[in-house]
Amino acid sequence: MKKFYLVLVVLFMILLITGCAAGVNELENVAADSGEVAGFWMGLWHGLIAPFVFIVSLFKDSIGIYELHNNGNWYNFGFVFGLMIIFGSGGRSSRKCRKQKKD
Repeated sequence: MKKFYLVLVVLFMILLITGCAAGVNELENVAADSGEVAGFWMGLWHGLIAPFVFIVSLFKDSIGIYELHNNGNWYNFGFVFGLMIIFGSGGRSSRKCRKQKKD
């Protein structure tokens, strides 16, 4: 009976993980209504403003965090780099706190 529950949990975990897998973006390299495809710089900008846009998107259905009409890998790199700029600066401040406690 214990093996049955283990198999059930493993199957549930596999289903959960595969359900979160990203799909293909069919609008990649397709121009938006404005006639442009978002590239690295637009991805960087969207990554920088993502935390604020996320809050707005909770209240407005017409606002999205991620541009679907992008050029692929360069947009993704800019988006993640923008997120790293916003959320990646906490390491330095925690290192300062540890040094102060040791003194």
